[in-house]
Amino acid sequence: MESLQNRYAHKILSIEELLSRVGEFPRNLKVVMCHGAFDVVHPGHLRHLLFAKTKGEILVASVTADAHILKGELRPHVPQELRAANLAAYEMVDYVTIDPNATPLQNLNRLQPDVYIKGFEYTAGSMSPKTQEEYDLVSAYGGEMIFSPGDFTLSSSKLISVSPPDIGHDKLITLMQQHNLEFSDLRKTLESIKGLSVSVLGDTIIDSYTRCSMIGGQTKTPTISVLHERVDHYVGGAGIVAKHLAAAGAKVDLHTLLGDDDLGRFAINDLHAAGVVVHAEIDSTRPTTDKNAIVVDSYRLLKVDRLENRPIAEKTIERFIGGLSSADADVFVFSDFRHGLFHKGSISRFVSAIPVGRFKVADSQVASRWGNITDFADFDLITPNEREARFALGDQDLPLRPLGTKLFHAARCRVLLLKLGERGLLTYTSVGHTQSDYFFHLDSMSRSVVDGVGAGDALLAYASLTLKVTDSPVQAAILGSLAAAHECEVDGNVPVTNRDLLVRLDQLEREVTLTT
Repeated sequence: MESLQNRYAHKILSIEELLSRVGEFPRNLKVVMCHGAFDVVHPGHLRHLLFAKTKGEILVASVTADAHILKGELRPHVPQELRAANLAAYEMVDYVTIDPNATPLQNLNRLQPDVYIKGFEYTAGSMSPKTQEEYDLVSAYGGEMIFSPGDFTLSSSKLISVSPPDIGHDKLITLMQQHNLEFSDLRKTLESIKGLSVSVLGDTIIDSYTRCSMIGGQTKTPTISVLHERVDHYVGGAGIVAKHLAAAGAKVDLHTLLGDDDLGRFAINDLHAAGVVVHAEIDSTRPTTDKNAIVVDSYRLLKVDRLENRPIAEKTIERFIGGLSSADADVFVFSDFRHGLFHKGSISRFVSAIPVGRFKVADSQVASRWGNITDFADFDLITPNEREARFALGDQDLPLRPLGTKLFHAARCRVLLLKLGERGLLTYTSVGHTQSDYFFHLDSMSRSVVDGVGAGDALLAYASLTLKVTDSPVQAAILGSLAAAHECEVDGNVPVTNRDLLVRLDQLEREVTLTT
């Protein structure tokens, strides 16, 4: 099926292309221009456009670029290419242009439409300084500004706040078409990541699930009583990152810290069985980090951690440095949970130990500890969540989109994947773009969340391998998101295999074909 963007591409033009079609002002046919975000087109927009069409022969709809829409948490909900195609599909609209500037002034001055239409709300009370500036510019070259009738409501914000549009598949296919990407390319990438060599340094964690059934409450105290059934152990932290990488087909070695205890031995055996080569520093003075969730049915009543967060000894740092500097790996991954291995005195030394020119990835998950993802500056890829981004920048107030931009520049990374949980993923990059902080948003690909623990680790693994072999942030975001979605839908920290993602890609392609 022909896509919306391709079908109406002939109507979506740059401002210079528009001028070549309609000519310079003054011209024979009257050109009318409307400008706005048009995030969700509703009847008020249509009436506004129909009114505008009555004022001339050629109607141009100017669309605010994504980078300049800052209202709301994840606005625009509809990316600029799709917003432009939506407008181009209407018969009354002759041309659409995406305005890359913060205000319409530059395009107004260049196109010089005969009539510029604004919504009636812009005249409420008195004209705002920005509207006055537009009015003065249009008047100066001999054009006319007209305000549409007062019963036209143009804002999408209220509609979006009630029910954000569910257009995840549309956004995905728009992004893929924009970057000439097919599902077959993603399948080829999954094949090409096999055999990459990866060296992981990080905190191994045991994620324990103590399964219980409910007995009831005590009669004399507010104490919950449960019946112990069993305990399930899963290797997590840097260990599960290594297992995901191995399940994707990579050759993986893990440099990590473990205690001289049963859980440490369990971790080594489990990792070996998954095909991971383990270089473990055994410290008898600290336990293997264990995060034990008390689970009744599907509810987590309590989490009991057994860990030691003091910084590792100098001699241990030196041994890790030796392992990193001698590792002949294509990709180096730092998986930081701040349980003693990474700290102020070790991070810069670990970074310096990576052989020059190697692909570097970092994730600093600090749910219950203090850490800063910008400690890993100049890496190829970093994957923090919103909380970690705000902590790194010391900023709890900045809207989400600008927050990501600020972190992207502060970390000086090539690609930033900002994890947003059920809200999806924001990707920032300069790879392949003249814009220094090009960004795009993908909705979550999870169909139902069974256990969200470890989703970020799956994303980290597949995004790292994909970015290394393709240098495509789009492919990295898509395959990383798909791996995270798959991990969310299983109970426990279970590695996502290459085959798992091939199956998910087949399902996703069928869904996209049916809905777009």
